[in-house]
Amino acid sequence: MSPDCSPGTVHDPHTCMAEQTFTSPDETTRKNVGEPERWLSVIAGSAITAYGLKMRSIPGLVLAGVGGALVWRGATGHCNVYESMGISSAAEDDGRQVSVPYGKGVGVEESVIIDAAPERVYAFWRNFENLPQFMHNVESVKVLDSKRSHWVVRGPAGTKLEWDAEIINEIPNELIAWRSINSAEVDNAGSVHFEPARDGRRGTELRVILRYDPPAGVVGAAISKLLGEDPAMQVEEDLLRLKMLLETGRVTASGS
Repeated sequence: MSPDCSPGTVHDPHTCMAEQTFTSPDETTRKNVGEPERWLSVIAGSAITAYGLKMRSIPGLVLAGVGGALVWRGATGHCNVYESMGISSAAEDDGRQVSVPYGKGVGVEESVIIDAAPERVYAFWRNFENLPQFMHNVESVKVLDSKRSHWVVRGPAGTKLEWDAEIINEIPNELIAWRSINSAEVDNAGSVHFEPARDGRRGTELRVILRYDPPAGVVGAAISKLLGEDPAMQVEEDLLRLKMLLETGRVTASGS
């Protein structure tokens, strides 16, 4: 059953954000929100919803409802306020200003519980040059400035891929969202969420939501899986290596 991500509904923002198939806006309402705004609406809406739910109060539920409306705006590409004002930003970009147009590409979502405070996990991840320590296929990450970084990644069949990425949204100790830029060899975008573990568990629930467009599209992704290069499995293994690294200070041979 698909999650209820309609406006004003309190829901799990991660589930709605990761949902790969949405009803086409043209089937119900005219699309009037451009691709960059749709991404930002979903990312901001997810963060606001999560914050509102953590408040556990009436104002928090209201805030979560606002966040849900933003997620819905991004998912459908339709804004009632824009419609009432006769405004549309959909035609301005036609997907050219975003790395992966919303609803396109291949989606991955994985999470792990790490026995460390969210502040510590966030600080380690935010220093992007730490990432090759646990991301098996990442050869190097060079920080260019406070927002941009350059990535070199080992691809299928011994290939090497490079791209620049920029941070498009950040909430210290809670969220980092990014997208690739400058005609990346592999267009990608996504977010990393750092939340206190729930249900009485200690530590941090770290959740990665990634969408990418492989060089050969969905067909290329399927071929990569046949070659043993399954991105979902890679992300899961990377997160387990990070868990081991932060909890024990090292990654054993079995975790490398």
